[in-house]
Amino acid sequence: MTEQAATILRSIPAAHPALSTPVAPVHDKPLLSFDGIWRYWGRGKNRWAVLRDVELQVAAGSATRVSGRNGAGKTTLLRIATGILAPDRGSVTIGDLTAAKNWREYHRRIGFLSAGDRGLYARVSVRGHLDYWARLAFVRRAERGQAVAEALERFGLTELATRRTDRLSQGQRQRLRLALALVHRPSVLLLDEPCNSLDADGVQTLAAAVGGVLARGGAVVWCSPAGEGQAFSFDQTFVIEDGRLIPA
Repeated sequence: MTEQAATILRSIPAAHPALSTPVAPVHDKPLLSFDGIWRYWGRGKNRWAVLRDVELQVAAGSATRVSGRNGAGKTTLLRIATGILAPDRGSVTIGDLTAAKNWREYHRRIGFLSAGDRGLYARVSVRGHLDYWARLAFVRRAERGQAVAEALERFGLTELATRRTDRLSQGQRQRLRLALALVHRPSVLLLDEPCNSLDADGVQTLAAAVGGVLARGGAVVWCSPAGEGQAFSFDQTFVIEDGRLIPA
């Protein structure tokens, strides 16, 4: 992240990033819950626990930050939350929903920004990506065009709508990936190293997007290496060490 981008982040009001409206009330019941999550990698004698008995509750209208070194288990935690990866033990719920029993509705509520360029196809246009992603998120056909148009405008992609993704800069691709995560207006936003490749304007757009999710009563989980995202204000912060989630 650039020094200019970090300066913009520090200027954001302390309560939550870039909020122009009050945050929705935080309810007693968590919107997103990780209950006793264990996940192992490897086999036999080479088997180890990347996540150990992880407990985490994220309330509606709140943001949580999880940091840790590379390989600590941050991405694994988010992939389990999306339902892409199953835990070996434990469960994740959004309200009363689980990915195993309520896949369609659970998936509709999740917005996921993965690290790197995962999910982008070189020869598909920006608009094509957004339309395809809106379909995957079960956006109604009658509402899809408007949802795509709003995402293009919100993330500064309107003039790039017909451009193939292999002709975008790194920062433009990151904006597109943010737009994909939010095109269906999810109630839970999962972010894996979201500041990667963003310039100052891009960071400001990210801050506004996070603020918008919180303002409508959603929940945000932001995962990043130690140091990134510290200028944002979070309701709770944790670090993953030896597979365990520890309050920071």
